[in-house]
Amino acid sequence: MAPKAPDRILFFADAASVHTRRWVAAVVERGARAVVITRQPAEVPGADEVIAIRPGSDKMGWFLALPEVRRVAAQLHARWPVCVVHGHYVTSYGLWAAACGLQRPTVLTAWGSDILVTPRESRLMRQVVGWSLRRADLITADSMDMIEEIAGYHPHAPAHQILWGADTDKFCPAVPAEGFEVVSLRSWEPNYNIDTVLQGFAGLRAARPQAQARLHLLGGGTQAEALKAQVAALGLHDAVVFHGRVGDQAMVAAIQRSRVSISVPTSDATSVSVLESMACGLPIVASDLPANRQWLDARGGWIVPVRDAQAITTALVQACDHPEQARLMGAYNRVVVEREASRRGQMDRMWALYLQLLKPCSSLNKGRPVRSA
Repeated sequence: MAPKAPDRILFFADAASVHTRRWVAAVVERGARAVVITRQPAEVPGADEVIAIRPGSDKMGWFLALPEVRRVAAQLHARWPVCVVHGHYVTSYGLWAAACGLQRPTVLTAWGSDILVTPRESRLMRQVVGWSLRRADLITADSMDMIEEIAGYHPHAPAHQILWGADTDKFCPAVPAEGFEVVSLRSWEPNYNIDTVLQGFAGLRAARPQAQARLHLLGGGTQAEALKAQVAALGLHDAVVFHGRVGDQAMVAAIQRSRVSISVPTSDATSVSVLESMACGLPIVASDLPANRQWLDARGGWIVPVRDAQAITTALVQACDHPEQARLMGAYNRVVVEREASRRGQMDRMWALYLQLLKPCSSLNKGRPVRSA
């Protein structure tokens, strides 16, 4: 007998995140209904309901809200029977999903820092991560280094690599602008080293003034004023465009007019912005991280040391001086994403995992009793 489809999924997730919205849209498209419980209330297209609990971001709030989380989850389940509970981001919403009290199959999806950074900051957070992971029936993450890190917690459930993926219909190659334009899609936060990007770009402008290079900064964030001051100090006010947070259409336009995409964070899992840039046929300048090396080598771009502005300059100069080589790198990246990282393909894989999770005696549960949906 074919397994029952997960017709009602309860998400614990950041409603304001585009990743949450895309995931919800994907399951709704495949026939499920969704409710989102969140601390960041926002509209989630396709969701039946968004329920806010203890809005804010204070760390203690995640623990103090647990009684309310259990109460709200029970009330919701009484009127809207849940098939699957799915927590996004292990150290926060994953805790809520694991502790919500519903005897339903539970999925936890790691986003990056929740596995690679936060558990190393305190013993408490490492214990929280381990406790949550060991209560999951299925775990997903979007890079193999995260999968390996998760294994160190000895969860009872298997961990699968599921990517956020790129919409290869929307993010596709086009004819770039006439000049040499560069794009960064990362947030203006310390982890993403936009200040180093600016230093590296300034080096390109100095080395190749005739190229009249321009840099597009998308993403937005708390360092906006500091970065604008840095641009002024570097004399780049006519060469750097601060776009901030934009929708997919404006993002696609910025990528398509550019010839190189830069993503040089200090810590990261598989970056959606890197995959989207690759889907648009761009070569990538990326920091030397396991997740980046999983997708990039010399055929698709340049791997540079973390916070090395000179290495960024060297890569950009090479891309500027050898446009045909850069074009071929971008074409190779497009093939890789179409083959291995399309959003539709990844969400099809996730849907299959949901189905398998709901199958009696599912192998996903490693012999654990399957909680009836």
